[in-house]
Amino acid sequence: MVRPRLLLVTVDRLPAWILPAWGSTWVSAPGFDRLAAEGLVLDRVTATSLDPGLTLDGIAGGLVADARAAGLAPLLVTDDPTLRPPADGETVVVPVTVPARRARDAGRTVLGRLFAATLSAIGTGHRLVWVHATSLGRVWDAPEDFEAPYVDEDDPTPPGGVAPPALAVDGDTDPDLVVGWRQRFAGQVSLLDRLVAALVEGLPDGEEPWGVCLAGIRGLPLGLHGFLGVPPSADGDPPFAESIHLPVILVDPWRRMAGQRYPGLVIPADVGATIRDLLRLDPAPSASPAPGRSLAGLLAEWRHAPRDRVVCVGAGGVAVVTRSWRWVSPTVAEGACGTGRLHAEPDDFFERCDVADRCADVAAGLARIGAVARGGAVDRAWTMPLEESESGAGQGGAPAG
Repeated sequence: MVRPRLLLVTVDRLPAWILPAWGSTWVSAPGFDRLAAEGLVLDRVTATSLDPGLTLDGIAGGLVADARAAGLAPLLVTDDPTLRPPADGETVVVPVTVPARRARDAGRTVLGRLFAATLSAIGTGHRLVWVHATSLGRVWDAPEDFEAPYVDEDDPTPPGGVAPPALAVDGDTDPDLVVGWRQRFAGQVSLLDRLVAALVEGLPDGEEPWGVCLAGIRGLPLGLHGFLGVPPSADGDPPFAESIHLPVILVDPWRRMAGQRYPGLVIPADVGATIRDLLRLDPAPSASPAPGRSLAGLLAEWRHAPRDRVVCVGAGGVAVVTRSWRWVSPTVAEGACGTGRLHAEPDDFFERCDVADRCADVAAGLARIGAVARGGAVDRAWTMPLEESESGAGQGGAPAG
C-alpha cells in the first residue's frame, strides 16, 4: 500500500459548538462541512486538560521528529514561536503581529498570512504538513464582510477593535454586547473556514493520497457560564463543554467511512495515535494515565475499544465525562472547587440544566472520581469503578449507509 500524505491543522480556541457539523445552525462553514462529508466526524472529543501544550502533546507529541526519522519530510507552519520540535524538520514561524485595525481582505489577516505561508512552503516531497494556529485567541481581524451575514439590520453594530474580549457576564451585562462579540467570533470562524478550504484545495497533486485531520485544541467561552472571551490567566477556563469539547474531523487518505460520525468518548491522545497509524509510525511513548487508543479500526471495519470516561483536571476546575453524564466542578475564587453540577449527555449540549439534585447517586459517584483527580491521583480517577448508572449505555453502533 502506498504511504499516504497527511495535512494536520490544529487550532487553539476553536470550539465544537460553533461548527455546523456539531449542530450549529447559525454559523456557515462550507469548507468544514465538505471535510465532514468526506471524513469521519468525532462527536465527543474531550480535552483532559485546558493546558494547550498538553493537548498538543497528545495529538502531535514527537510527531515531527518521528516523521523526519521515517523520511516523511515533515513541514510545520505555525504562529507560535515556542513550538519548535526537537530534531525538527522544516519549520516556518509566522509571527502574530497585532494590527491597529481590522484587515481589508482575508489575505492580510493574521490567519491569512499563516495559511499563505503554508501554501508557499509545501513541496511535492512533504508527506506530513502540520499547521498550528493560535490567533483565534489573540487577534480578531477578519474583514467586516465575514461577520456581516450574522448581523441583522436591526442589530447594534458589533464591538470594534482587534483584541478578543475578556468579559464577565452577569445579569447586568448588556445582551446586545454578548451577541455582538459572538457575531465577531463567527466572522473569525468563517475566515478560518475559507482559509482551510483553500489550503486543502491547494495541496500538491501526486500518486500518494492526502488525508486531513482538523482538530481544535481548546474552545472559547462566549457567555454561557459567566464569562465571555479569553480568560486572563492560562488554564483558567472552567471545564465546561464550551472549552473542553473539541472539534475533530478525520479524512482518511483512502476516504474510508466518509460521511460517518463516531459518538463515543475520545481524547486528544486517541487522535494522535490514529495519525501515527495512518503514517505508519510507531506509537508515541506515554506515561499518561490514559494513553492514546488509535481509531484506525473504525476506518477499516468500524471497531474501536470505547472509553467509559474522560477526566479533565486543571486550574479552572474538574470535569468527569461519561457516555451519559457530564459532571463539572469549577474552581471558585478562593481556589477550592465549587459544588458539582450534573448534566445529561449528549442531550444538554450547553449544560443548561443541572440535575445533580434529581440524580444524587450519579452526582455523588462522579464527584468521588473528581475529588480523587483533584487530589492528584489522576491515574486512579481513570480506573476507579464506574457504576452502571454513572456510565450510561454503550456506544452507538454501525455507521450509516
